[in-house]
Amino acid sequence: MRCPKCTSIEDKVIDSRISREGSTIRRRRECLECGIRFSTTESMVRDGLFVIKRDGRREDFDREKVVHAIRAACHKRPVDLEQIGMVVEDVVDIVEAQYESEIPSKVIGESVMQRLRTIDQVAYVRFASVYKEFRDVKEFMQEISSLPKSRT
Repeated sequence: MRCPKCTSIEDKVIDSRISREGSTIRRRRECLECGIRFSTTESMVRDGLFVIKRDGRREDFDREKVVHAIRAACHKRPVDLEQIGMVVEDVVDIVEAQYESEIPSKVIGESVMQRLRTIDQVAYVRFASVYKEFRDVKEFMQEISSLPKSRT
């Protein structure tokens, strides 16, 4: 692991913690060259997982694409990185448990929407508007009206 400050590869692990879900390990490290402390996260990489797109194309499952899509939907919303990480972990756990090697993109999208709906309704609508490819304002309004009324 390279130090983010001096780029040295000499470091020591100070602390390791397994995530609540048990699928990642967070390590606290200290650079032996400059002394800066930084954190890394390790997760298991599962080879041979493919996403089947709507048009039938197959592509490698990329966890970072899921993270990027959720972060875009949550931009400037009161959703922290830990919540986003938990959504991603939940979605990945579900699809890996249900599918051995080929995952329909619909399953990923629906799982993300289901979780965003409970976390932040604006983020949910943002994600749904891209995922469901709304063709007009009427479809957009129908989706919004399906949300439970918030108590303010």
